[in-house]
Amino acid sequence: MTTTAARPGERTISPVFLGILAVTLVAGWALWTGFAEQPGVAVFLFVTAAWVVSLCLHEYAHARTALHSGDITVGAKGYLTLNPMKYTHALLSVVLPVLFVIMGGIGLPGGAVFIERGRIRGRWRHSLISAAGPLTNVLFAAACTAPFWLDALDGVPPDFRYALAFLGLLQVTAAILNFLPVPGLDGYGVIEPWLSHGVRRQVEPFAPFGLLFVFALLWVPEVNSVFFGLVDTVLGGLGVDPAVTARGWSLYRFW
Repeated sequence: MTTTAARPGERTISPVFLGILAVTLVAGWALWTGFAEQPGVAVFLFVTAAWVVSLCLHEYAHARTALHSGDITVGAKGYLTLNPMKYTHALLSVVLPVLFVIMGGIGLPGGAVFIERGRIRGRWRHSLISAAGPLTNVLFAAACTAPFWLDALDGVPPDFRYALAFLGLLQVTAAILNFLPVPGLDGYGVIEPWLSHGVRRQVEPFAPFGLLFVFALLWVPEVNSVFFGLVDTVLGGLGVDPAVTARGWSLYRFW
């Protein structure tokens, strides 16, 4: 069996993922056509479902890169089906990220697929596996903000525009935060192969708490202000006005 081998059934897209994708498309259609009587509900469904889709793609990128790097076990674990219920920690991978969005408008993917690192040779491959997830968020952010930086907003309904801007904000925050060199996040996974064995052993006990530490730190007003100032700068470079993302956030919290 080659390093990229996987049984056909191990690559079949999960009905769970297709269902989430269907919610995204229907809610997006309702926003685009004005069919939704309560645009806030439609924005909430569209952004939340699209966010979960991006989480699935984030974890798929990790798994697919691992498959091509030598870990042929990812297929049998269901990681190539895009099914979020197959992740090692469904709570960290789906539930907590959605709660982070609802509570603070912060896009932060959690811990997810288990990669058998012993099957992979070469530090660059280990780093690439960790980088693949947040790079997916970068691509997703570019796609969400494309109408803005391409100056192609003519004909785009306002509510759909607000939803896209807020979803783009989530992707930008996810990319920035995940690239932080904090144990438990992908940024640390990128540099970990290049650290000494002693340093890795000292840091390892803190990995399970890295995600919560970062989220708690963002509640510090000074840190929050600096972080979202950076996010607004990135979005501004992509042509997205902070007022538009703020309107999307307001509609998202329709309650």
